[in-house]
Amino acid sequence: MMSVSNHAARTAVQSAGNSLAACATAAFGLTLLAALLAGSSCCSLEAKEPVSVAAEKLSADNPFSRPSPLPYQAPEFDRIREEHYLPAFLEGMAEQLRELDAITAVAEPATFENTILPLEKSGALLTRVRNVFSNLTSSNKTEGLQNIETELAPLQAAHADNILLNGKLFSRVKSLWDRRTDLGLQPEQLEVLRQHYESFVRAGASLPENKKAQIRVLNERISKLETQFDENLLAVVTERAVVVDAVEQLDGLAEGDIAAAKELATERGHDGKYILEITNTTRVPVLTSLNNRDLRKRVWEASAQRALGRDGGVDNRPIILELARLRAERAALLGFPSHSAFKLQNQMARHPNAALKMLTDLAPGVVERAREEAADLVTMIRSRGADHDLQPWDWEYYAEKVRQERFEFDESEVKPYFELNTVLEKGVFFTMNKLFGITFRRRTDLPVFQADVRIFDVLDGDGRQIGLFYFDPFRRPEKRGGAWMSSFVDQSALLGEHPVITNTLNIPRPASGEPALISFDNVITMFHEMGHAVHGLFSDVTYPSVSGTNTPRDFVEFPSTFEEDWAVTPEILANYALHYQTGERIPDELLNKVIRASRFNQGFDTLEYLSAALLDLEWHSLSADQIPEDVEAFEAAALKKHGVDFAPVPPRYRTAYFAHIWGGGYSSSYYAYIWSEVLAADAFAFMKENGGCTRENGDLIRSQILSRGSSRDPMDSWKAFRGREPEVEALLIRRGLK
Repeated sequence: MMSVSNHAARTAVQSAGNSLAACATAAFGLTLLAALLAGSSCCSLEAKEPVSVAAEKLSADNPFSRPSPLPYQAPEFDRIREEHYLPAFLEGMAEQLRELDAITAVAEPATFENTILPLEKSGALLTRVRNVFSNLTSSNKTEGLQNIETELAPLQAAHADNILLNGKLFSRVKSLWDRRTDLGLQPEQLEVLRQHYESFVRAGASLPENKKAQIRVLNERISKLETQFDENLLAVVTERAVVVDAVEQLDGLAEGDIAAAKELATERGHDGKYILEITNTTRVPVLTSLNNRDLRKRVWEASAQRALGRDGGVDNRPIILELARLRAERAALLGFPSHSAFKLQNQMARHPNAALKMLTDLAPGVVERAREEAADLVTMIRSRGADHDLQPWDWEYYAEKVRQERFEFDESEVKPYFELNTVLEKGVFFTMNKLFGITFRRRTDLPVFQADVRIFDVLDGDGRQIGLFYFDPFRRPEKRGGAWMSSFVDQSALLGEHPVITNTLNIPRPASGEPALISFDNVITMFHEMGHAVHGLFSDVTYPSVSGTNTPRDFVEFPSTFEEDWAVTPEILANYALHYQTGERIPDELLNKVIRASRFNQGFDTLEYLSAALLDLEWHSLSADQIPEDVEAFEAAALKKHGVDFAPVPPRYRTAYFAHIWGGGYSSSYYAYIWSEVLAADAFAFMKENGGCTRENGDLIRSQILSRGSSRDPMDSWKAFRGREPEVEALLIRRGLK
């Protein structure tokens, strides 16, 4: 997964991780800001009159008051304090609105130079503070940052409205769009103009004033609910952690995992006990190894039943129902039958039916494969003398037994060959060098926000520095679940800025003094996130709004998924799969088993994904008057409707903790992962046919895909790379379904 940052009008739309999710209201100025600063909760859906207010001048000792003097404008984490954020946000929003006032005050007719260029340049202060803040609230959230985030949510929604519902500004952009064929614009300029025009229209800029006012209030409430959902998920990880009294119950776990569980329990005041944490997905890694079936059930239930208000705990259901309704109401005001129709209109899919068809076409074959795999697991259960039914908490445990029997190895046998630093340097970095000629050079002179974070110079094949790469590998309570790429600085020739990119993961932290031996899943994740990273690092565009990963959701996962397959390419795997103690290469026999096993259990993996993607589309295809009262009943009915209600394989994310679609920017877009995987599999198959991991192949995808951002239509970029439209055959092979 990745998150993105943006500029100007697109910055406003994509605030605080809610990418492409905002719309807005009418008047220009700070509008609701005064009321918000005065403490108004603004939860009522009654339209309010816009109010203007002036922010205080930002103090010169605030690190955000000017561009960072560090290389590539790397954040000054040694100077940034929590009290710096809110003043910088307030002045940043006020400053951007003054900049936009200057655009609309120009007496001359609109031109690209007097309207779009200053629009692209606007909001520099706001972009600086937002990029740092949004990264830290995801990866190192403190109580103070959480409070600021809650306060900022409605302010940022109001600011987006102030830009995208500015009638005078929209009038200038529209006049350019209407005259676009006569302006003599370069292709990138024309694409930038198109995207700005569509951003205004999709925000509601062409609506009558009363409807703009309604949208403004909807946006404000939606932003608060999305923030609250994220805060709840952070709290629920601790709430649902499983406390284990005796080490005997942990039979099957590796010694390092047991030591880490004991260390975590001690940190949380449970001396002499052990804590097993849930992860962001329904499945939890320890289920693969735990021999104690009752404990497996406890862990699975802690994960699958989170955020449902059990035992008086966190309950996300009221938030979900209100969010679904408000998003549907907003879509209707904008002229769309559903939130899904609104969201997909400017994606590659264009319409929910296209995404739904892809998922439902795959579903029957995937369910059949999952049932075949289930039969294998039941056979394994019986062979071990047990007579219980196959339950969700059994699947991964017995799948691992089948994997061991079929491929004659287990995870504990493989992990010693996947030490974190070796995978990073001799796997991920090695591959990027072979493919693109780039190298990563560690540096320790720049400040970091957390001791685990590492920084690297990224050097091109000619020795020229491209930018900076931050790597934040380990799980911690202050970090949300999952893995993602983001940026502190986006590339832009117009602004003279180079990319400063970060990869954030949630690899379990080893016990003190122990090496970080990681699962093969985490190896794949490292390659995946590096795919997002080079998408940002290789950006070579003029305008910031189309830079790097600022692309449609169903395209942005293509470069990252594409990089995954190099991890199981024999020449790559043999270079980094080295025993952490002896340095010996992984034996060929074991290596071949790892590669073959990478396609094992694909029925399960694909079905749990499809189920979640279908849930997303079902929730967001509802009109406001169709929103149900019972979250769990709707979820069950939706899965049954599409024939994916196979009890042993629950959705990867159940509704109550589906962060991608309720708190993140993937509402109606979770399908994008497999849509992008079609492109990734086809691209990788093309490279295999043409020499594999070579500079020639790397230069081709870099020049036609990775450097382009969204400076041209994604399908045009794909065709320039591949020479034809994408085909699904390689995906079926990649997933072992054909």
